[in-house]
This record gives sequence, C-alpha cells and structure tokens, in this order.
Amino acid sequence: MDLNHELVPHKGFKLINGTHDPDDVDQIYNLEIRDSDVFVVTYPKSGTIWMQQILLLLESKGDVTAITTNYSNADLIPWIEVNGNRQAFITAPSPRLRVTHLQYQFMPPALSQKKGKVIYVARNPKDVLVSYFYFHKLANMLETPKDFDDFFEKFMRGDVFGSSWFEHVKTWYSHKNDMNMLFITYEDMIQDLQSAVERISLFLGKELTDEQLGDVVKHSTFNNMKKIPQANYEQVPGDLLNHHQGRFMRKVTDLTMRKCSKMEGLLLK
Repeated sequence: MDLNHELVPHKGFKLINGTHDPDDVDQIYNLEIRDSDVFVVTYPKSGTIWMQQILLLLESKGDVTAITTNYSNADLIPWIEVNGNRQAFITAPSPRLRVTHLQYQFMPPALSQKKGKVIYVARNPKDVLVSYFYFHKLANMLETPKDFDDFFEKFMRGDVFGSSWFEHVKTWYSHKNDMNMLFITYEDMIQDLQSAVERISLFLGKELTDEQLGDVVKHSTFNNMKKIPQANYEQVPGDLLNHHQGRFMRKVTDLTMRKCSKMEGLLLK
C-alpha cells in the first residue's frame, strides 16, 4: 500500500491515496442492494468501531466467544470504500454488514428506495476533532499534524479524509426519511448504552432475550472492548497503525477543548 499521506479530491470529497480508488468508489453507486443489507455510516472517529462490535454481538446473540476469532471486527464488518471491498461485497452471503465514511452522494440510490438499512451515528464535532487529531498521529496512511491549531484549521475547511463534518451530517440527515434509517448519536450511546442497543436491535429486527441483550451491552462497553484485540485494533499491522504512538481506543479528555471555543460559536449560529 502506498502510504504517502496524500488526500485525493474526488467529487468534492477527500479520499486517501492508496487506501481508496476513485473509480472503484464511483462503482459503489451501482451496487444492487438486498433488503438484509446493513450500512453503518459515520464521519471518521464517530463510533464506527463501537457499532461494529455491537452489530457483531447482536448477530451472535451476545456470545462474545463467537466473535473472538483470528479476524478483526474490521475484517468481519469492513469499510466498503476500501480497495477490494466493493467486489467482495457483491458475492458475500447475507446479511451483508458494512461500514462507510462516504457522503450520501456515493451510496447506491436503492437505499433511498427503502432497500436495506442504514444506521447513521453522529458525534459532537468537538470530540471528533480531538479524537481525529490523535488518530492522525497513529495512522501511518494519514499526515502527522504539525500541531493542533493547524489540524483545527484543516478540519474546519474539510481538508481531511471525510471532508466537512457539517456537510456529512447534514446531507445524510436530510435524507433520513427517504430510507430505512436509524439516526443515533454517540452521546446517546455514552449516556445509556442499554437503551441504544435495544433501539438498534429493534431496528434490525433482532429477537434477543433480556439476558442476551445484557451480554451485548456488557461486551460493548469501552473498558471491555479495550481488552478484546479484535475490537481494539491491536491486530492491525504496524505498517498501518503505529502502535508505539498510543492506543487506538482512547478517552477524549478536555485537553485542547479550550481551543475549540470558536467551533462552538459556529455551531450556535
């Protein structure tokens, strides 16, 4: 994989050179969608890994041993826009569970004909900003930030993979009534994970006992996921993630939060 840190502008959206191929991303639009397909859509650093864990546990009815394999959660519920994953999606057995950071414009129009299901997870942009800043230090395919202030400006301009947080949330949310969509926030999940898991289970039509739902919640907590190599991304090769730079899963602190006051002002306009 060519890790030269370049972002590739494509139809107003930033892709990662070597990780995404613009022509292949364009072909996602033409995919045939099955009713059983499920897409988790997020802006980067908004709970994608968390939702992978929850969906896998719902599939296994809370049995964590069933998902403790040699495969990471990202292998079992991959990003559809990453090179090679679109083709694998076509022949994969149902249910096809996928995650994506793409904007609405790239996804199959069949979703807006209420084929398949979409779970959109939104997160407070101030927390996204801080988490994304630290992730750039860890991810070898992304440019290491010069400093926080410089990264803040790039984030606000949308000059990062995923482009504008504001545009991403706005475009998907504006189409939520056109498709089978569950719109949920990272903050909902933090405040009451039990209720969030129940909402997700109901939306997906899963029939789990109270005990099984409890097991899903138990094994989807931050502290427990940190102990599971498949969920905490310790298995990701060192050429992709520099594990010496820190943990993939980290709690956002208020370090640098004071620098985000101007973002808060923009959100209140």
